Amino acid sequence: MIFTDAVFFAFFPLAFGVYWWLGDNQSRKVWLLACSVMFYSAWDWRFLGLVLIEIVNAYTVTRLLDERAERWRRPIIVVGIAISLSLLGFFKYYNFFADSLARIAPLNLALRGIVLPIGISFYTFHSMSYMIDTYRRRVVPTRSFVDVALYVMFFPQLVAGPIVRATDMFPQLREARSFASVDFKYFLTLFLIGYFKKAVVSDNLSPSVDKFFAHPASFGGGDAALAVLFYAVQIYCDFSGYTDMAIAIAGMLGYRLKANFDHPYLAPNLTEFWRRWHMSLSFWLRDYLYVPLGGNRGGLLFQARNILITMLLGGLWHGASWTFVVWGALHGGGLVVNRLWHVLRQRGADADARYSLSGNVLTFLFVCFAWIFFRAPDFSSAAAVVARFAVPTLPVIVAWQWAVPLLLALAAVHVFTKRVDLKTALAATDDMVFACGYGAAAALVLPFVNIAVKPFIYFQF
Repeated sequence: MIFTDAVFFAFFPLAFGVYWWLGDNQSRKVWLLACSVMFYSAWDWRFLGLVLIEIVNAYTVTRLLDERAERWRRPIIVVGIAISLSLLGFFKYYNFFADSLARIAPLNLALRGIVLPIGISFYTFHSMSYMIDTYRRRVVPTRSFVDVALYVMFFPQLVAGPIVRATDMFPQLREARSFASVDFKYFLTLFLIGYFKKAVVSDNLSPSVDKFFAHPASFGGGDAALAVLFYAVQIYCDFSGYTDMAIAIAGMLGYRLKANFDHPYLAPNLTEFWRRWHMSLSFWLRDYLYVPLGGNRGGLLFQARNILITMLLGGLWHGASWTFVVWGALHGGGLVVNRLWHVLRQRGADADARYSLSGNVLTFLFVCFAWIFFRAPDFSSAAAVVARFAVPTLPVIVAWQWAVPLLLALAAVHVFTKRVDLKTALAATDDMVFACGYGAAAALVLPFVNIAVKPFIYFQF
């Protein structure tokens, strides 16, 4: 079940109606947990056991950290993290390492073709952050198993984020939600925006992108440039569209999830790009990997090492393939160059956020180049895509006469939404005017929806 599927539009009104009909907070949480189980089961109920192991592990470890003597705390957290990483490693990376080893040595491994459980990276990071923050004494562990289970399984962000910290979620779980405090105009609008991004923009760009990357050698430079630009727009609209809808759905249930994107393609440099793209993952990697490695302490070489390790593992987190490792390496190298540039020019960290048109263009072009390795299924395909840029031809996969205005229009919308405070604008709108405008906007969107429902790109991560 995905947010753009017709089944979801039957599921959510039921979940929403019963949730607000129930009077007490505990009953509401139990109902949301049941809805989350149903939501995940719609993909494959057999992997519920895996999610349950993750929940039990997080609950047990945090309780033990709270109750045991100081000398036991480190062994407890090590065992807890090891269990989580072992589950993630086996299901997500077994095939990858088995295939890599098979190319080096003639191995006959009995287990092959392990199925990747949907959302495993996200709910694993949820449980790990809860355990680590408890160990660091940044959060007081709860005695409620329901709260831990709902924190891990909360269906709006269960399968593709945003990654929610225990410090943000548990205070909300302890307090009863108020129907009157929900800003329905804002969340309904945010859901429609996310739906438009995914079902209209991303899903309609997907066929052209898939066609090119399936046989790049059949096309020329114009198609290569257009396909890579289309993919940059596709993946942004797909993933930011998902998180817009996730934030909206959670908001309509009274829960606040933090923003996951902040107009990343307007970033003036690569450091700023990673402060705006998939922010919940960027900050997770910063707080739980980069800082423990040493962060910005030490000299430039030490910092460069920490950046490269973080981005290499961040690339591998995205997918079990060497192309994702290269994608992470490219961004890691780019971030090191960006850090060196600031040091040589003796500019402070605040300079990262200052807008520069030339910096924006260079950053966007670099990000698009790196997307080639993210999208290509293997190195030979990626090399074939890069080679196509040397063939000077106009695009034929899509008529450039409408492709260029479309890309310019999307760029204009990207800039416009950065400058508009949607929440404030909607608050000043009359309810009747809003209802009429919303209905008209939905009527305009629906005819352009790609009826072939496509999974969200980040479901595979």
